[in-house]
Amino acid sequence: MAEEVNGPLHGLRVIDLTRVLSGPFCTMILGDLGADVVKVEPPKGDPVRAQGTMTDGVSGYFAGFNRNKRSIVLDLYSQAGRAVLCRMLADADVLVENFRPGTLDKLGLDAAALKTLNPRLIVASINGYGSTGPYTDRPAFDFIAQAMSGFMGVNGEADGPPMRAAPPVSDLVAGIYAAVGILGAVIGRDRTGQGQTVEVAMVNGLLSLMAYLASEYFATDELPPRTGNDHPLVYPYGLFLCADGQIAVANSHDQILQRFLDTLDLGWVMADPRYDSNAKRMAAREDLRSLIDSRMAGKSRDHWLGVLNTAGVPCGIVQDLSQVVADPQIRAQQMVIEAPWQDGPNLRVLGFPIKLGQTPCTVRKPVPRLGGSTAEVLAELGYSEDEIEGLRQAGTIALA
Repeated sequence: MAEEVNGPLHGLRVIDLTRVLSGPFCTMILGDLGADVVKVEPPKGDPVRAQGTMTDGVSGYFAGFNRNKRSIVLDLYSQAGRAVLCRMLADADVLVENFRPGTLDKLGLDAAALKTLNPRLIVASINGYGSTGPYTDRPAFDFIAQAMSGFMGVNGEADGPPMRAAPPVSDLVAGIYAAVGILGAVIGRDRTGQGQTVEVAMVNGLLSLMAYLASEYFATDELPPRTGNDHPLVYPYGLFLCADGQIAVANSHDQILQRFLDTLDLGWVMADPRYDSNAKRMAAREDLRSLIDSRMAGKSRDHWLGVLNTAGVPCGIVQDLSQVVADPQIRAQQMVIEAPWQDGPNLRVLGFPIKLGQTPCTVRKPVPRLGGSTAEVLAELGYSEDEIEGLRQAGTIALA
C-alpha cells in the first residue's frame, strides 16, 4: 500500500449506505480523493462480496469498487442500529445511499429529520428513475436503464437488434455524476453553511450521454439509426481492414479526412463529384469502405498505425483486455494497480483516471473486510468498549 498522502478531500467524512455498484463507485472516487469513507453494511454484507471470481476467498469485483473505505456492520432495521447511524451522521459531511426512493423515510431519516440532525449534511441519492414521476417505485438495474434511456436503442448494427454496452455504464455514469454533485454541494456549503440534497438517476445519466444523437433528433424529429462501428454523422469513420486485422480510424472533420486519404493515395476522393460532400460520402458509404479496405489490406496494422499517427490521423487497434493491461501507455499511466485486501491478498484493480499534480490519488486504505472497522469507528464516536460489546451481543453490530 502506498505511503499515505492527504488528498484534496482530506477531512471530509462520508457515510456510505450504498451497495452493489453505482453508489460504491461514487464513494470510491471520493475515497481516492482523500475522503474518509465509512461503508455501513448489513450483517450479510454488500452482495457483491459474494460475486465474481474469488481469489483466496475474496471477490475481485468487490475490490474493484471498495478500496479506500472502512467497513462497519450495522443493523439499520433495529432501533439501536439507527441510533448509531444518527450519531455518525450528526458529525458527518456527506451521506450517500442508493436505495429505492422512500427507503430512508421508512428508516425515520427523511429530509426534515436529517436536516434537524445535521443542517450541514449533504445527502446524495442514486436511484433508477428519480424520486418524482410515475416510475419512481420501479426497480432498476443497468440493463433496464440502458433499455429505458434510449442508450441500447442506438447501439448495434443497422440490420440487427438493439445492443447493450458490455460495461455497466448506467451505474458508472451515475456514480461519477453523484461524485460531481457532492463536490458541488460541498463547495456551495462553504458559502451558505447549509447542506443540500443531491439526486442522480441512472436513466437520466445515460440519457445525458446521447450527445449529438439527441441534438439531431431534436433538429429533425427523425430517430437516429443504428450504425454499428460507423459514425452516425460523418464518413469515412470506423473500422477498416488491414492485412492482419482491423484498425479504428476517426476522421472527425474534413481536414483530418484529407490527411487520411492523402496517406492512402486517395486524395482525389474529396474532389470527386460522387464524394465531395459529407452527405454524399454517407450515401456512398459501402463504396468508400471497399475502396479504403482494398488500399489498406496490402499492409499491416502496425504500418498504418505508424504512418497515420505521424500524419495526425487519430487511429488505433481494437485491443482485448489482455492487450490493454500490457499496453506500454496504460502501464505508464499506472492504470492497473494492486490494492491490498484488509488482512488478505493483494488484488489487481483498475487505477486512478484522475491525475492530480500535488495531491495524487493513492490507495490509502485496503479493501475492507466485512465489519473490519466497526470497533474503530464506534470508538471514534465515543462508544466505550462495554457499549460496543453490548451492541455486539444485541446483534446491532458485528465485529470482524
